[in-house]
Amino acid sequence: MKSLLKLVGASALLCLCFAIPGSAQIMNGLTFTTTFPFYGGNTKLPAGSYTVRPVDFGSDTLIIEDSTGKHSAFIDILPTQSASDHKSGDVTFNKYGGIEFLNRIWVGGQLYGMQVEQTKYEKKLAASGPPQTHSVPGTAK
Repeated sequence: MKSLLKLVGASALLCLCFAIPGSAQIMNGLTFTTTFPFYGGNTKLPAGSYTVRPVDFGSDTLIIEDSTGKHSAFIDILPTQSASDHKSGDVTFNKYGGIEFLNRIWVGGQLYGMQVEQTKYEKKLAASGPPQTHSVPGTAK
């Protein structure tokens, strides 16, 4: 009986661990605006207003699309965690020289966020030195 209780307890804890990163999901999307062009995955996107949202529930792929619907990209993400809750949503970029890359997405009020996987191009630029990191505000829809 004790081994059954241990198994149930361990299973519940394991399920909880997998559910926590999912809490950073942005079901209806997060909007933000940039004044600079940037790379979202392998796609270069112009300055403008964007919405980022999951492709499917629980997916590790997001779609980022501008407000006109003319520019979009699919980006692969990894769950990430900060030391404290973010008071508001923000979108972080890495800048190497004059080239910007979408880096992280934080949802307001949450400890968990999403880190964009680096492309080969970004890794190549990162080898020459650390990026300048900056953020723009993001608003959950």
